[in-house]
Amino acid sequence: MAQYKVLVMDNVSEKGLEPLRKEPDIEVVIGKKMTEDELVEIIGEYDAMIVRSATKVTARVLENAPKLKVVGRAGVGVDNIDLNAATQRGVLVVNAPDGNTIAATEHTIAMMLALARNIPQAVAKMKNGVWDKKAFLGVELRGKTLGIIGLGRIGSAVAKRAQAMEMDIVAYDPYISEEKAESLGIRLVAFEELLSTADFITIHMPKTKETYHMLDERAFSLMKDGVRVINCARGGIVDEEALYKYMKSGKVAGAALDVFEKEPNTESPLLELDNFIATPHLGASTAEAQLNVALDVAEEIVEALQGKVVRNTVNIPSISPDVMAKVKPYLKLAEKLGKFQAQLVEGRVTKLEITYSGALAGEEVKPITTALVKGFLDPILQESVNFINAPLLAKNRGISVTQTVNGAANGYASLITLKVISDKGEKSLSGTLFRDNEPRIVMVDGYRIDTKPEGYMLYVPHIDKPRIIGPVGMLFGEHNINIAGMQVGRKEVGGKAVMMLSVDAPVPEDTLKAIAEIDGVLDVKFVSL
Repeated sequence: MAQYKVLVMDNVSEKGLEPLRKEPDIEVVIGKKMTEDELVEIIGEYDAMIVRSATKVTARVLENAPKLKVVGRAGVGVDNIDLNAATQRGVLVVNAPDGNTIAATEHTIAMMLALARNIPQAVAKMKNGVWDKKAFLGVELRGKTLGIIGLGRIGSAVAKRAQAMEMDIVAYDPYISEEKAESLGIRLVAFEELLSTADFITIHMPKTKETYHMLDERAFSLMKDGVRVINCARGGIVDEEALYKYMKSGKVAGAALDVFEKEPNTESPLLELDNFIATPHLGASTAEAQLNVALDVAEEIVEALQGKVVRNTVNIPSISPDVMAKVKPYLKLAEKLGKFQAQLVEGRVTKLEITYSGALAGEEVKPITTALVKGFLDPILQESVNFINAPLLAKNRGISVTQTVNGAANGYASLITLKVISDKGEKSLSGTLFRDNEPRIVMVDGYRIDTKPEGYMLYVPHIDKPRIIGPVGMLFGEHNINIAGMQVGRKEVGGKAVMMLSVDAPVPEDTLKAIAEIDGVLDVKFVSL
């Protein structure tokens, strides 16, 4: 009888399961499509499971899986897995971040070529019995400028292939160094310069609150006449209404989307336009990619079950049990500090300085540093960031990471301080654990506060004077947003102060703008944790 049972869901490539099947101690069970209730009934038998995107590994599923040691996602995104619940139960979550890079890269190139030469439109006419050679005058890629938004794995791979076609490459990515870009033969430019100079624009960024509708009406207005736009990254980065408007006007000569803000989507007005082409989210849909992600995650499952170090852990670093017992309470705090600071900092980040004080000064803090770096990179990179690759991803983007220890903790038992240095200045943030290991932010840019890093938050630096807090509260009331908590920190009367608010819902852009216009408010940053 096999020692371990692995449940495989969602039609994972059978050939990709070979690393599991060749292990005599592992039994592989192929599961059919199940509801949450059905999965809860059987999951208690299994030591591991593999899913793609269809099966939801919820907190309830995990609660009913006492034997479960590892969940593998045959792909990159882990949105269908409750990471917090998995971490709390000590269940590893692994993924396959590299398996579909080439598939997504080649699909982008295919879309760009099809867009340049009107291939789908010409095929459609021929299949309708029309030979219309004059209707489809295309453009060459050689000598054209390709603007790449996001220079992660896929963006860099697209650049390499476009260079082979003799295109000039410019790129916008605030989280990669100029030296790294130059080593790839790519010129880094400001976002506005990319828009105004590129003949083709391709997107390779994650969808975040910063990149949502990144290509909006203003962005399209800054583009060259006759520009062509490709998005094989995430739906929602392109404002589809604005794209439609500028395609109708003729400013945008063509567009190719593999992803939409709402999917599936066969009703978009864009589909009515002759110069628009689309595919139904096929970026990772190649036989090779599906095999590669299955092989990668199957190998990770074997390593995890055998107690070995795994490469692509998404939630828990592979460290000794003794060290883990000491640092585990701080991992969540560190990741929250990183995510928080990533949403405050402006400019091109060059350095993360992490200081451990108090009781932490005598501990092995490297795993905590890794968790902090992971948290910092998570909101800003398209590729999957985990405890294994976070340090390398930071290094590849020219971000140096230092960690130091000292005994003084400003009255706290332990303290983690993160200073982020960019070309636009410095930001600092300190956090600690209260009783029951509850994470707290206790200092922002030198101002003492006391707030839980969770949910939706607002950071509002302002002048310490009357008629600041009241108008902010009034605006939230007018927009029906409940304030869950508020903290104000200052150093001197009448000087600069900071306000931290916890709210129950995302804050609309017009509300943020209204707060910024209050007399005495210096800045407004919305943070989602």
